[in-house]
Amino acid sequence: MMRELIPQQPLLLVVAAALVDTSGRVLLQQRPAHKQMGGLWEFPGGKVENGETPEAAILRELAEELDIIVDHSCLAPACFASEPLGDRHLLLLLFVLRKWQGDPKPLDATAMQWVTPAQMFSIDMPPADRPLIGLLDALL
Repeated sequence: MMRELIPQQPLLLVVAAALVDTSGRVLLQQRPAHKQMGGLWEFPGGKVENGETPEAAILRELAEELDIIVDHSCLAPACFASEPLGDRHLLLLLFVLRKWQGDPKPLDATAMQWVTPAQMFSIDMPPADRPLIGLLDALL
């Protein structure tokens, strides 16, 4: 059997976090209107920088975006999503965490909200985030 090969695209490695509160709700933040996919709701996170591990990247991103501190030991790798994104290919690594220091604030987002995984099915989210909803719904 012959497989069809697709042209190689540069890989964009992105990390995200599903912060889960004591009620089983997950934090989503809204992308600013001026950014790509503006207005959509997403898990907090961002790009992994050169020389950075995914774990270091998500700890940095959570501090920058939500003003919270997370201990490395509280990160639980959950799943990933793979999605074409223009001239690149996005690989999104999702961590789940239930413990952090500080109250999350939307420093880099228009707004934030706590929702159950079941509610996420009807929320406008980026294509790479959507496949992660079912897993969170099953886990939480």
